[in-house]
Amino acid sequence: MLYRELGQTGKKVSILGFGTMRLPTLGGDDSKVDEEKAAKMIRYAIDHGVNYIDTAYPYHGGMSEFVIGKALQDGYRGKVYLATKLPSWLITSREDMDRYLDEQLEKLRTDYIDFYLLHALNRDFWPLVKKHGVFDFLNSALKDGRIKYTGFSFHDNLDLFREIVDAYPWHMCQIQYNFMDENFQAGKEGLMYAASKGLGVAIMEPLRGGYLASKVPQEIQKIWDTAEITRSPVEWGLRYLWDYPEISVVLSGMSDPAQVESNVKLAAAGFPHSLTEEEINLISKVKEIYRSKTRVNCTGCQYCMPCPSGVNIPENFKYLNNAEMFDKVEEEKILYSGLEGKASNCTECGKCEEKCPQKTPIREMLKEVSKLFEK
Repeated sequence: MLYRELGQTGKKVSILGFGTMRLPTLGGDDSKVDEEKAAKMIRYAIDHGVNYIDTAYPYHGGMSEFVIGKALQDGYRGKVYLATKLPSWLITSREDMDRYLDEQLEKLRTDYIDFYLLHALNRDFWPLVKKHGVFDFLNSALKDGRIKYTGFSFHDNLDLFREIVDAYPWHMCQIQYNFMDENFQAGKEGLMYAASKGLGVAIMEPLRGGYLASKVPQEIQKIWDTAEITRSPVEWGLRYLWDYPEISVVLSGMSDPAQVESNVKLAAAGFPHSLTEEEINLISKVKEIYRSKTRVNCTGCQYCMPCPSGVNIPENFKYLNNAEMFDKVEEEKILYSGLEGKASNCTECGKCEEKCPQKTPIREMLKEVSKLFEK
């Protein structure tokens, strides 16, 4: 495992972090985590050098922190830096912040959080937490030792990102970034800006919710196959990010043991500036093909869920993108037929669009899904 300093904290973190938003589940229920399997995966990762574990209050219907707390017993808590997040959208008072943090400490079975982030800051949640005294809260939690370092995760435009970076002496930030998202949200410019200010940078959605690694279109695989060194799409995606010295840790939402074992091995070669010019050009070619085929910009983050009308929004968009990118409309139509929560159930209330970090026109795109698969 390779390690990098996280900004100016002086802490060295593994370049591969374990993201716990996609832990293995039972019976397809996101809130029912397979705790035994998840614990084995987490401990395997730690035993093989991963020392950064990322979770959040809402992951797995509120169960992720609970599962992580159990998995980090038997001496494992002391081997890792633990990151979790304040649910910014739920804050209605200054007291709420202390209440949620104390609840998280209890669920995680720990006395302190190493890296405590304000979750999913955007143009709605940022003024909300400021209004209720978030800076006083952070200073207080730092002083009493409940948290060691501060940060925020982000889903909005570059201007707001700069504003937030400059508003408080943060230790780190977490942004969405991959070879498809160089100019999306904070993007490359935001990445460089945060690093220039001394913030550590953690990356989420390195494979765009897995889309860059699964069901790779034939024309894209042909490009990967022209490389002098054979690599899987997963390795290309991770190596692209590790090539940036400004990136401290890349979070992978691993959901089965094979992914953990594979990613741990890949991290052994994730040196900065290790890709050749030819390899960087290869990634650019792949990016352009994907960009021409993607129908809807959805990473499957599930911030839009639950839908009041029962629409499974991420699944609907997954079928649409798969049909378009992989030229398999009939195959995806068959799979779609068994989906509970079809696009046609949408009542166009718009609540999903208020919460979507990608600012996707969800209502209009659901109409496209219905038109393709149901008409």
